[in-house]
Amino acid sequence: MYSPLLVKPMREELTSVGFEELMNADDVDRWIGNTEGTALLVINSVCGCAAGMARPGVRLALSHNKTPDRLGTVFAGQDSEATAQARNAFAEVPPSSPSMALFKDGELVHFIPRHRIEGHSLEDLAQDLTQAFDQHCT
Repeated sequence: MYSPLLVKPMREELTSVGFEELMNADDVDRWIGNTEGTALLVINSVCGCAAGMARPGVRLALSHNKTPDRLGTVFAGQDSEATAQARNAFAEVPPSSPSMALFKDGELVHFIPRHRIEGHSLEDLAQDLTQAFDQHCT
């Protein structure tokens, strides 16, 4: 586990643009349990693709004219209980971090695993997200 001081800026990169930090299983249950509208959950991590593509790509996507109603994030490798609980919401998808899950009315409608982040540009990721936003968000 990394020092909380080291990961603080990595957390703030998402919370500063409106993501709610989900720190434990109860936080995740409450957030996932609110099934109204659209919600984007980002599984954050310390890896290079999270820093170079995932966090910047999602921030870029949020400048789009259509965005999810709610934003939440868990931090893999830091908030283990919250991350495991979040992954239960899409148990059919192999665990990966970073990754992103878009829900609409409580149903998983779009998922971006690590292999669609790593090795791609942040613009590619933002485009993937904005296409999903166009399809599912109002």
